Amino acid sequence: MARRKAPGGTPATDALTAAGVAFEPVEYAHHDDATGFGAEVTRETGLDAAVVFKTLVVSTGPRQLAVGVVPVAGRLDLKALAAALGVKGVEMAEPKVAERSSGYVVGGLSPLGQRTPLPTVIDSSAEGLDRLYVSGGKRGLQVGLAPADLAAVTGATFAPIAREG
Repeated sequence: MARRKAPGGTPATDALTAAGVAFEPVEYAHHDDATGFGAEVTRETGLDAAVVFKTLVVSTGPRQLAVGVVPVAGRLDLKALAAALGVKGVEMAEPKVAERSSGYVVGGLSPLGQRTPLPTVIDSSAEGLDRLYVSGGKRGLQVGLAPADLAAVTGATFAPIAREG
């Protein structure tokens, strides 16, 4: 099993290495004027949007957060995520709150190696993939790994939480 540490390791790659999980670091040119981070990843790497997943932090109540991981080609279904988490409702967390909790910047938010581990749900579409790609913890870095490994390292569950984009 190959264990690789991405150049300039991040807490995300360190978490994978510590867990003994094989992963593929994929670096790409990040452009500072980019705002559609998922589209930038697919454009710069050539990866299919169906295998690139974005990490979204939501608020589940006062000072309570959770993470949804969905394909970049889709959107997070807030009601479905709330049901998967067993809470009444969720709303998108403010970017600064997500950054403070995770230790990452927006556009580089990873479900892996977060400063404060949060309840995490991965869209069930990932279960049919051999490999998916998530942020490696900084803009310009994705990591490819088996969906089951992502779930194991993050303590995530799978549920249908995405809808078409």
